[in-house]
Amino acid sequence: MTSEVPVRFRRTGRLTLLAGLLALGSAAAQAQTAPTEADILKALSPEPPLTRSLSTAVRGETGSTEDRAFLDTLRNRTSFSSTERQKIAAASADKPSIDLEIPFEYNSATIGPKALPLVKTLGAALAQLKGSTFLVVGHTDGKGQDQTNQRLSERRAEAVRQYIVQNYGVPQANLVAVGYGKTQLKDRGNPLAANNRRVTAINMSGVKSASRF
Repeated sequence: MTSEVPVRFRRTGRLTLLAGLLALGSAAAQAQTAPTEADILKALSPEPPLTRSLSTAVRGETGSTEDRAFLDTLRNRTSFSSTERQKIAAASADKPSIDLEIPFEYNSATIGPKALPLVKTLGAALAQLKGSTFLVVGHTDGKGQDQTNQRLSERRAEAVRQYIVQNYGVPQANLVAVGYGKTQLKDRGNPLAANNRRVTAINMSGVKSASRF
């Protein structure tokens, strides 16, 4: 009897250690997959101009005159109609973009300690792409009512926008916050998946490179 007790404890200890190692491995994997500032810059940078001297002329001049005029109507606004959101989605479909799984707390638009590092990384990247206009697009998962999710996605996008404007010197008119609620799920086969709860940054002044996917 006395010899069995240490064995049982050793087995429990090994299981506890294994669980701890698995948790550490999972946390390390998540840390490795979080995009860096360089990753965001690469994803959002427009096609490079043919010569260095053309960079000033090219930046901000892509797209049709109609698209640019529409983009100008979005500046310094905080809400959009359903029709406008559809038009924004169509206009941004061919622009450089990146999905960021910013970990907001449940039903909250507050940028907490878990969300702050990635928001800072995004801000630092956007500050380097001077002269470009960006969409900051909020999305939720598929849980809850349509209107609740719509408002939450808008609040989250606006929270990210305001933090970047206030801390990274990006002009407020160059960041447009828009929310799509649960209408644009990233993982449609799993509506409640965490990767549906995200913010997408889109460079409206750029053209998507053929090498991006």
